[in-house]
Amino acid sequence: MQTALVKKVFQDPLFFLAFGFGSGLLAKIPGTWGTIVAIPVYLLLRPLPVFLYVSIVILLFIVGIFICQKVSQVLGEEDYPGIVWDEIVGYLFTMTAIPLKLQWVLLGFVLFRLFDVLKPWPIAYFDRHIKGGFGIMLDDFLAAIPSWLILQFIIWKFN
Repeated sequence: MQTALVKKVFQDPLFFLAFGFGSGLLAKIPGTWGTIVAIPVYLLLRPLPVFLYVSIVILLFIVGIFICQKVSQVLGEEDYPGIVWDEIVGYLFTMTAIPLKLQWVLLGFVLFRLFDVLKPWPIAYFDRHIKGGFGIMLDDFLAAIPSWLILQFIIWKFN
């Protein structure tokens, strides 16, 4: 791992956020580590009323467009794997209005990672054609939609 990058992540607030509080520095499966970091963020936000929770997550998405764009430009790479802010926000979208039970937290994690990694149509289409900070954030938001729908169905059916 590049010492300069590690130093930058822990000295520059934009890099610190983009790299998921440092989790994106982990060489193997950084997106998964970023999603793991999203779990305590979800647990902090979960007690909020749904409207406030969604408002904050939308704000984090909008801020993420700027953060991911800026950090990508500095790194000179379109969607650097260590940028995991998008995974954090995607998981938070997945967990909107989900009851606080361990099985739902874990199932939300698995579903979100599945859709984020496999990128079925139309997620893959947008991932290939929409670039910049918005593109980085968009594919994870799109992965959150089927994850959330399936999770809601399973909760409705088995809760």
